[in-house]
Amino acid sequence: MPKGVFQFVPGRGSTVGNYMVKHPDVHLIAFTGSREVGCDIYANAAIVQPGQKHLKRVIAEMGGKNAIIVDDSADLDQAVAGVLHSAFGYSGQKCSACSRAIVMDAVHDTFVERLVEAVKSINVGETDNPSVKMGPVIDGSAQAKIKDYILKGKEQSTVAFETEVPDNGFYVSPTIFTGVKADHAIAQEEIFGPVLAVIKVSSFDEALEVANGTDYALTGGIYSRTPLSIERATEEFEVGNLYINRGITGAIVSRQPFGGFKMSGVGSKAGGPDYLLQFLEPRHVTENVQRQGFAPIEGVD
Repeated sequence: MPKGVFQFVPGRGSTVGNYMVKHPDVHLIAFTGSREVGCDIYANAAIVQPGQKHLKRVIAEMGGKNAIIVDDSADLDQAVAGVLHSAFGYSGQKCSACSRAIVMDAVHDTFVERLVEAVKSINVGETDNPSVKMGPVIDGSAQAKIKDYILKGKEQSTVAFETEVPDNGFYVSPTIFTGVKADHAIAQEEIFGPVLAVIKVSSFDEALEVANGTDYALTGGIYSRTPLSIERATEEFEVGNLYINRGITGAIVSRQPFGGFKMSGVGSKAGGPDYLLQFLEPRHVTENVQRQGFAPIEGVD
């Protein structure tokens, strides 16, 4: 790669990022982060700056409020393991993480009981300890935000699980809420932490309605042994990446292109050939190959 083609410029988004977004020589912006910042970038990129000779393109991945549906035919052992890993892996700090479990009432209580027992096995602490399964969140600001959502959850629903965590770092307990309604804050807003809202539904129609009832459409999953339920989820579940009878994190690059729509972002999915095309300027060349005689060759009579 020629010198200067790639530059690593660390700095705060409000300074370095804001400058680059508005610079007239920037043709394309690829962003991963919050909905608030992504929408701000999208709006500013649409403003033509003095000296700008092109319209800026924006690729934005802005998170999700991802759900896993557990219907009444699901293998609950499989479902519990998948939800546990998807919700609490990396302390829930993945845009693809599961933050809602939508569970049919026939299996709700059994599922919650098994999930609570399973989450008790998660040790929280310093990640250089092999027995630790969940480390701290990224910083104090994230910790405070997540704890605020936990307080909101306690005002509207029931804590099914919360535990003590070390007080010498940015630790947050893996937390499970039950009795959550679809319009509660913890069921609508991205938390980006180890907080799971369990929502009980009485039918598969309601499950899909709740699953699709947010502003986001990134990842989603279903645990079911009913072909019709799986078929309906495939057709009706509004997500960019749907996972059937497995966890909803860990898309494989070049095999499972990743990305969503609605307020989850804009642009082609990452991890596939279409994504790279966004960084190119497409051109088409047409030539008339019907010769009208031949141009004289210099030096030949």
